[in-house]
Amino acid sequence: MELYDIFEQCTGVTTDSRKITEGSLFFALHGANFDGNAFALQALEQGAAYAVVDNPKVVEDSRELKERIVVVDNTLVALQSLAAEHRRRLEIPIIAIAGSNGKTTTKELVSRVLSERFEVYSTHGNLNNHIGVPLTLLAMTRDTEFGVVEMGASAQGEIATLCSIAQPNYGILTNVGNAHLEGFGGIEGVRKGKGELFDYLENNGGRAFIPMEDVVLCDMAAQRENMEVEYYSRSIGDNYKSHLSGDYNRYNIAAAAKIGCYFGIDSERIASAIESYKPDNNRSQEVITRKNNRLIIDCYNANPSSMEVAIKNIDDLVSERKLLILGDMLELGEWSKEEHCRILSLAAEVNNAEIVLVGEHFRNAAHSIGLHTTICLNTDEAAEHLHYTHIKDTTVLLKGSRGIALEKLIDKL
Repeated sequence: MELYDIFEQCTGVTTDSRKITEGSLFFALHGANFDGNAFALQALEQGAAYAVVDNPKVVEDSRELKERIVVVDNTLVALQSLAAEHRRRLEIPIIAIAGSNGKTTTKELVSRVLSERFEVYSTHGNLNNHIGVPLTLLAMTRDTEFGVVEMGASAQGEIATLCSIAQPNYGILTNVGNAHLEGFGGIEGVRKGKGELFDYLENNGGRAFIPMEDVVLCDMAAQRENMEVEYYSRSIGDNYKSHLSGDYNRYNIAAAAKIGCYFGIDSERIASAIESYKPDNNRSQEVITRKNNRLIIDCYNANPSSMEVAIKNIDDLVSERKLLILGDMLELGEWSKEEHCRILSLAAEVNNAEIVLVGEHFRNAAHSIGLHTTICLNTDEAAEHLHYTHIKDTTVLLKGSRGIALEKLIDKL
């Protein structure tokens, strides 16, 4: 039986043996520190209808379950190929969203706007990589009318791979900034890697949505003469109310509004969809009030570009007292010292602001530029500092890479 025929008999696809649902299809993926083949039989015993493995020994270990075991050469390749085949058979429009910052916010806004007219399925959580994108596609059903797929990447070639699987008809690059510099090999590497989305659209008759104020994106579009482009101004984002903080979110809102207009959605319904979105998961500049403090929570990820706009945003706010809690920016490689020093210099210029730094990179940067401020090596030290610090009537920015876990400090504020 062909793998796609098996997939159609199953209730869903999973790669986590701890989250098996009755009748699902389990893919035994493996990496440097895990091997899903070792859990294939367990997955079948817990209710999976079939298990896809790439170690024939699994069949030898359980003769009675061999009819429910599919052996392939490589389970990851099989998962990606199955997703690509499913996407082809769905024959629905798919919009891919990539970029250095703002992908998830834009994805959520676009999904909500398109849902005003279509049955939409979009990327859930952080399923935006070489495993997550296939799982996103395989979760789409015959009832799905429009797919919104977030694509994350930390090196050249990754967006191209994801596009070959998702085969998008439309695309958005939110921006090209200083993110994952180590993996991409510098800012030019970032531009080339993110531009793989535009390459796919140009080569396959796709269409990109480009903010006309972004010189870099406009230049990238101009270099691809055969790519269809819809230009829009970020100023259209000013026409909509939202729960998002930060001037840069005007780009995200404008993108969603433009796409809604392009697909014939009424302006009032676009406005309602945008206003309904409330960011969560400690990203998208979520703003909450706690103990008379206004917290701007953006600690899901951080890179020089997003850190810069976050600092500018809090600098523009009117507040008698401001506190910047900044966690290290990871995956910057040889550019780490330079970028941490640059960001710290910007933070030092914020009016009425105190600064608390968390992590070795910011500690070294502070010493390098001679900045005297509170420095903590980890969130435990930062939590102890905040416990003994009276913080009241303060606007607080929490911004750092996910690995620093600044969200642990929220209860201390």
